[in-house]
Amino acid sequence: MLLAGGFWLGWLPFAQGTLGSLLGIPLAWWLVGRTLTNQVILTVALLAIGVPLCHWASIWLGGGDAPQIVADEFLAFPIVILGGALARPPWKMMVAFALYRIFDITKPPPIHHVEAIGGGVGIVLDDVLAAIYAFMMLRMGAELWRWSHSR
Repeated sequence: MLLAGGFWLGWLPFAQGTLGSLLGIPLAWWLVGRTLTNQVILTVALLAIGVPLCHWASIWLGGGDAPQIVADEFLAFPIVILGGALARPPWKMMVAFALYRIFDITKPPPIHHVEAIGGGVGIVLDDVLAAIYAFMMLRMGAELWRWSHSR
């Protein structure tokens, strides 16, 4: 429960998901210095640990994606910065974090549908999709920036 609850951040009375997601920032920075292959392998391994962790925490807390469970938020966040170069400066990491939280909170389609899967898979998968959306937005923004400055 300590890990699933983000070292008790999940038990705070407000913004548990956002506060728990903050734990993903040092995790993502740790991954930035590795090759893309190692980033992907380590991220998949973290998510593979997160699914049963969130599943058992959900059972212990009475079912569903309880607000106390924040491991899904911080374990999925590194997906946003896969490739790493975009997130090296701190301001870019903060943009990545903000985009991730926007997609995780608003849950645009199909993100809001995957929570219905239930169990640890459903708990983690909505955060994975939010991270993928944020990743795509960052990549598109970076490409638009390069394109506009190469003219």
